[in-house]
Amino acid sequence: MFSLTFIGGNNIGVKKIAILGAGVMGAGIAQAAVHGGYEVIIRDLQMTLVQKGLSTIYNSLKEKVQAHEITNEELELMKSRLTGTTDLTLIHDADMVIEAIIENASVKKQVFAELDNHCREDTILGTNTSTLSISEIASATKNPQRVIGVHFFYPVPAMELVEVVKGLQTSEDTVTRTLEVIGNMGKKAIVVQRESPGFVVNRILASMINEAIWVYGEGLASAEDIDTAIKLETGMKKGPLELADILGLDTLYSGIMSLYEEFKDPKYRPHPSFTTMVRSGYLGRKTGQGFYRYE
Repeated sequence: MFSLTFIGGNNIGVKKIAILGAGVMGAGIAQAAVHGGYEVIIRDLQMTLVQKGLSTIYNSLKEKVQAHEITNEELELMKSRLTGTTDLTLIHDADMVIEAIIENASVKKQVFAELDNHCREDTILGTNTSTLSISEIASATKNPQRVIGVHFFYPVPAMELVEVVKGLQTSEDTVTRTLEVIGNMGKKAIVVQRESPGFVVNRILASMINEAIWVYGEGLASAEDIDTAIKLETGMKKGPLELADILGLDTLYSGIMSLYEEFKDPKYRPHPSFTTMVRSGYLGRKTGQGFYRYE
């Protein structure tokens, strides 16, 4: 839940934030930014995508009004700070850009190369990646010191944590300014001092979930009992196999395989039954079948 003390403005150099990508993550980040008092422009390739993203934000803010978390006046103020476009040139006066597009290094590098032509030299360029190299993305720009990872978690409005990830050439000024922005959004940032596949959260989480899958695959306990044991022992709200189904087994499998290929550590090797589940289309909650069955 956001604190209303963040509404109404910020006291640092960043005043306007551009969000590239109006999908679920981009819309969530835009909502957090406008709630933090920033002027926000959200950009995507098609106006239908932009309108869908704006509708997602408006509907989410209306729910906050209904829940008495914000007033109608505050809703209208936030809406006045938010615009959408397909024109990349309109981000020219943004103090910070946060890219939230497809998780593909080549595509991201192409976008960051374009940003050099549209943004000031002091504009912070953030990428909402969960797996890719910040330094590789930064290599596409003329000023790699201003490029930084800002890994938000889904769903953005509800998740407090953000991983701020330094690339090889990211400047301390860029880190400091980014941390202030994240704080004004009402979120808690941790700094990942050097990039590594999975950063902090996903690297630890993938290892834990993968071990739970091995325990399940070896027939040591049922999915329910594995999750119950971990929840009771650790205080987690969701067990590892429940969480796997929520994340999507295909997404999880791809992430675990990336870690396995990078580190060659057997703790990231997927159990054969996990591979079979993914190939069979048992992808978790979104398909109705994973480690649990969903009606």
